[in-house]
Amino acid sequence: MAQSTGEALVSLLEGYGFEQAFGIPGVHNVEFYRALPRSSIRHVLPRHEQGAGFMADGYGRVTGKPAVCFTITGPGLTNILTAIGEAYADSAPMLVISSTLDLPDLGQARGRLHEMIDQLGAARNVAGFAAIATSSADVPDVIARAITAIRSGRPQPAYVEIPIDVLKSPVEGDWEPRALAGLPQPDPALIDRAAEFLLKAERPIMVLGGGSVRASEEARRIAEMVGAAVVTTIAGKGVVATDHPLCLGANMVDARIQKLLSEADVVLAVGTELAETDFWLDGENIQFRGALIRVDVDPQKIAFPHSAAIAILSDAKAALEGLLAAIGRHGEAPKSRITPSWVSGLRSEVEANESDSRKMHRKVLEVIRRALPDDTIVVSDETQLAYSANQVFPMNVPASWCHPIGFGTLGYGLPAAIGAKLGAPDRPVALITGDYSFQYCCPELGTAAEAGLCLPIILWNSESLAEIHDDMVKKGIKPNAVTLQNPDFPALAKAFNCRGLRANSLSELESAIKEALTVSVPTLIEFRRDTAL
Repeated sequence: MAQSTGEALVSLLEGYGFEQAFGIPGVHNVEFYRALPRSSIRHVLPRHEQGAGFMADGYGRVTGKPAVCFTITGPGLTNILTAIGEAYADSAPMLVISSTLDLPDLGQARGRLHEMIDQLGAARNVAGFAAIATSSADVPDVIARAITAIRSGRPQPAYVEIPIDVLKSPVEGDWEPRALAGLPQPDPALIDRAAEFLLKAERPIMVLGGGSVRASEEARRIAEMVGAAVVTTIAGKGVVATDHPLCLGANMVDARIQKLLSEADVVLAVGTELAETDFWLDGENIQFRGALIRVDVDPQKIAFPHSAAIAILSDAKAALEGLLAAIGRHGEAPKSRITPSWVSGLRSEVEANESDSRKMHRKVLEVIRRALPDDTIVVSDETQLAYSANQVFPMNVPASWCHPIGFGTLGYGLPAAIGAKLGAPDRPVALITGDYSFQYCCPELGTAAEAGLCLPIILWNSESLAEIHDDMVKKGIKPNAVTLQNPDFPALAKAFNCRGLRANSLSELESAIKEALTVSVPTLIEFRRDTAL
């Protein structure tokens, strides 16, 4: 008997190796769900399509593999657009497949249920790839193009929409997955030139971004071989361990580190956009006075905003493997003057000049770090404690720090932590969130409870939009619309069949986190800002 297009699509995704789906069934997309009960793809039901997208984001960052999200026409898509935008900004892989109106109704404004005039256009604003399949025969082609976009360059979200009448149409036989292109490989001549630059540098610096998380060992060895100081972006935390003697941490926002980068004679930047959200220079751009060597899989990103002396279009791991071999072939002694003691001194100087609020946050974060195993995946949301953690929280394992730095959206944390835990069930996962950001997504506690996830949720309660309050003060604006009446967070957690408690001291916080790692349900631990003062 012939399958529907929706059924055949699920089998095709299974053939491509998809293991995880997130989505909410609706009247317009039930054909996606016809085949799921007999598929090996695990499906998780979130409480909101935005949650589905953030779950796929967390899953993708931790595993390096895309999950698929199923959405319905109209509001299903608009609900997930924010998550697609976050995934694009921070290079997280995911595939979003949505129904859309019947072919004769597209763009006609007839008042159909869930109607949008240009649904595909809306998705194109935030997705790295977006296309429509206007017939069953188109579906294998469009899916192959979408997966190629996800896997063969910078990780990104891809969007495919299929009209409802096409989803229901019959398909004869099975669709087979296609052979797809791999990641770009480096030009050997450019690799050799880069090795020469690094070996002759007196002040070499490596900047490691999220694109380098699968090349941790190679990055560390290069730093040691040429005597380079290492700075990571927020997405690159842990690529070289924070406690490595050449690592300056994720401190690119610090003026001292920016001065160092500006004055370095050679900077090797791997898998990073070197964007505004890496430096926070209020519209200005850092100037690299020395030679900038860029390694990236995205030919567009590698070309701007900074001109490179050497631009290497390549997968980071392949490029750094080649660079290691080239450095070894040259057999030259490095000229670097950078030493572990110099790096340690600069790190101490950065820490000594922290603000009072940062020092207070550090005190709390040290307790959290002590309570968590070294290989814990930490997901964080938009809250002041997390902003400090981006810089000061030690991370020694790559692909273990997930923060919405690029799009900067609130409500990312809980669903992304769920996705991370589903992607890495054998590793501990913890969430750092804030009282306001948590309320964007708190219904996903139900999703976490249903999945039986061991998940400590550390909720920093300042009873305000503290960052915006402080920004208003700085800009001479009388603070307004920045305070709120919060719910009873522990009671809220219990209402969703999770554990909920309030830690009234740093020692209680540490004990609560350790206990939360021993149970098979999520545990919300509220910790008030005034408790840490």
